[in-house]
Amino acid sequence: MPEIAWRPPPEFVADSNVGRFTAEHGIADFPALLERSIADPEWFWDAVVAFLGIEFATPYEKVLDSSDSIEWTKWFVGGRLNLAVTCLDRHAADPARRDQPAVVWEGEEGETRTLTYAELRVLTDGIAAGLAARGIGEGDAVGLFLPMVPETVAALLAVAKLGAMFLPIFSGYGAEAVALRLGDAEAKAVITADGFARRGKPVPMKETADAAVASVPSVQTVVVVSRLGREDVPIHAGRDVMLADLLADAPGPVEAAAVDSEHPLFVAYTSGTTGTPKGSVHVHGGFLVKIAEEVAFQMDLRAGETLFWLTDIGWIMGPWEIVGTLANGGTLLLYDGAPDHPGPDRLWSLVERHGVNVLGVSPTLVRALMAHGDVPVAAHDLSSLRILGSTGEPWNEAPWRWFFDTVGGGRCPVINISGGTEVGACFLSVHIPQAISPCSLGGPALGMAIDVYDDAGRPVRGEVGELVCTKPWPGMTRGIWRDPQRYLDTYWSRWPGVWWHGDWASVGEDGQWFLHGRSDDTIKVAGKRLGPAEVESVLVEHPAVVEAAAVGLPDEVKGEALWCFVVAAPGAEPGEELRAELVALVSDRLGKSFAPSGIRFTRAIPKTRSAKVMRRAIRAVATGGERGDLSGLEDPAALDAIAAAS
Repeated sequence: MPEIAWRPPPEFVADSNVGRFTAEHGIADFPALLERSIADPEWFWDAVVAFLGIEFATPYEKVLDSSDSIEWTKWFVGGRLNLAVTCLDRHAADPARRDQPAVVWEGEEGETRTLTYAELRVLTDGIAAGLAARGIGEGDAVGLFLPMVPETVAALLAVAKLGAMFLPIFSGYGAEAVALRLGDAEAKAVITADGFARRGKPVPMKETADAAVASVPSVQTVVVVSRLGREDVPIHAGRDVMLADLLADAPGPVEAAAVDSEHPLFVAYTSGTTGTPKGSVHVHGGFLVKIAEEVAFQMDLRAGETLFWLTDIGWIMGPWEIVGTLANGGTLLLYDGAPDHPGPDRLWSLVERHGVNVLGVSPTLVRALMAHGDVPVAAHDLSSLRILGSTGEPWNEAPWRWFFDTVGGGRCPVINISGGTEVGACFLSVHIPQAISPCSLGGPALGMAIDVYDDAGRPVRGEVGELVCTKPWPGMTRGIWRDPQRYLDTYWSRWPGVWWHGDWASVGEDGQWFLHGRSDDTIKVAGKRLGPAEVESVLVEHPAVVEAAAVGLPDEVKGEALWCFVVAAPGAEPGEELRAELVALVSDRLGKSFAPSGIRFTRAIPKTRSAKVMRRAIRAVATGGERGDLSGLEDPAALDAIAAAS
């Protein structure tokens, strides 16, 4: 049975948001709350709306309606609201909160800016008024191709205020990937920046936006944020407008449009193995309620506290942190540079300088920063930290312990969460009242009917199976944009009325839940099934390995053979001796049947901006097969590194 690394002190639990909610409803303890929230989701989500003060202009008549089938469940039926009211307007109108920092930004160069809730509303209303003057209204799509700057938050809220629909687009995309998303949604406007800084070098954005828009005739307006202060930004007369001019031409205030709870809020695109990216549709009511609940009950953010999640607007965690932090009256810290520039302590200096209370990162980033040792962490006062968060990939134990012990001092719980763009939220999460084992995801998130199935669709415990959800939830995607059949085929076709997520998961004897990677990444060696995360976890335990990726490649004898691509640590010598050590390490830990057929040393591992290893791309390079959609790849040169691996 896994050891318990953290047990919540009783006073910690009682003082938490979820502890107060539990006591308010006369529920004995967290297990009882979890059980009731899953058994009676209508009670739970209605109680969440009341507890968090989420504002509906017109009260809903019914919490949920699955009469058209579970796949097309509607939430907060009959209610009308606007996400921007709960996240912004109510705080800006509150004398006790209007002057509290809503957004604090730091650029890679060291510049900082702070917007109070009152100031954020002025900026938001100005953008909304300017877009409205250019014909943007309910149902129109607006691309947000921006770095993480204060204007990104204001633009998201401005589009929401108008009842329009924002398209969050990863700031590092090339023109083709941007155009694909804008064209699919028939965007009428794009908000972009002149560029941003990355590792001390300017990265232009406006030129990329121009190249994208050239093939999207529906775009009539391009708004340009001056992030770098460039004087050579290309401006197309009649179409383009600098943000400063937009604000001067159409000042606010703007009243938020009260839209139906099921009114589209944004479309988030995820990369597919083939064909076009999938556009997951999210709506005002469900996304707001679910994300506000997660940040309150999982991250335990309090009004006035600071949350910082290192992310991009194009990853679901971008909208997640904006909506969740502001809905709970917190302060959102943004940073749009590299986390290890100009030195390996940059992330820890951000925490110290801005008094971060809730810090969220990916396990991949922790593994990279851990390679620099403890000194960069020890150089900074991290006593403001209260909660550590993580998502993106399964953990392995050594980095988890380093994050918990070295960064959090053994006093901050690691709230490990997992969901997805289509989920619009979390399926699994550690919660404040739960004891935590290293690498664990705790269990089902509140109100989420999560299970693990075997291949026959039967619940299993103590073994690896498919992660599924058997009841609807507020944050679920309302389908794939303009392709409802693809939505049904992708998530609901394996078992009737059951969401199949594509993740391997397991539940231990102690009730702790763990993820083991994507089920479509499964490796079958001589008929034996193996998750790549299991192999990678073993490999990175070797002091000479910084990162690793495991894939299955075709083999005439075994069907599939296990191949591993590893990045050697600084100072390590890639060669036959290390290769033999790694083969022996995997064999000893996982069994001789899973001895790698090949170990290849590479300069980089292909990953998405959300730090997920693109194993299908690695397989494609290794086999010369179809690479599929690579628009989510952070660094295309990483594929060249795989091709050159030796």
